[in-house]
Amino acid sequence: MQEEKIEILGVRFNNVSLEEAADRAIKLAKGNSKTYITTPNPEILLEAIKNPKFFEVLNKSALNVPDGIGILWASKYLSKRKVLKERVTGIDLMLEICKKSGAENLKIFLLGASETAGEKAKQHLQEKYPDIKIVGRLSKSPKEEDEKEITEEISRSGADILFVAYGAPKQELWIAKNLQKLSSVKLAIGVGGAFDFIAGTKKRAPKIFRKIGLEWLIRLIQEPKRIKRIWNATIKFPYEIIKRRK
Repeated sequence: MQEEKIEILGVRFNNVSLEEAADRAIKLAKGNSKTYITTPNPEILLEAIKNPKFFEVLNKSALNVPDGIGILWASKYLSKRKVLKERVTGIDLMLEICKKSGAENLKIFLLGASETAGEKAKQHLQEKYPDIKIVGRLSKSPKEEDEKEITEEISRSGADILFVAYGAPKQELWIAKNLQKLSSVKLAIGVGGAFDFIAGTKKRAPKIFRKIGLEWLIRLIQEPKRIKRIWNATIKFPYEIIKRRK
């Protein structure tokens, strides 16, 4: 049976669960080709409709998973028949891949975030998953002048999977530009602020709030400066969906 795909604001989503997405990621990381996964949320789609390069990168990914309750709402609103199974966040997907990676002897590289968050995230993952193989970590920026140093170090590490925590759209554009330069990497994934949450330098909303779609409220209370991002996700994005519905 062919997997169902759902399009929202022109971006294709794969209708997969967290478990299915993680299994697909492991399979891709063990494959012979180089590819990447993206985790679009409402903010990312708003950026994509005004950024043609970013839009193209999203639609060339091997897998797009819905990171945001607004994406699930949009899939239901746009088509009563085609409804995405569940929210698959970047951090949850990363953790699930890390959990499965050790048994498959897959090597992981962490790129991005601050030195403190990056190192704490690495340590936490090694404690949580004793058989994980993290072969490198860098906190270098996505600036063009850093690309050569970064790509060479990742290649030397022999990593199979690369997690990039630059935030969207920088991380996806960086991956699309540099993936072919990474000699061993088969799969790259942009994971936004995942390293900070794994490290504990930022706190995730309680699970009940994530489940009922109110994680944005907790994030706003914790970081009032996110008000513009929250506005985009909760007001501007629904407006764009309603406006474009045929």
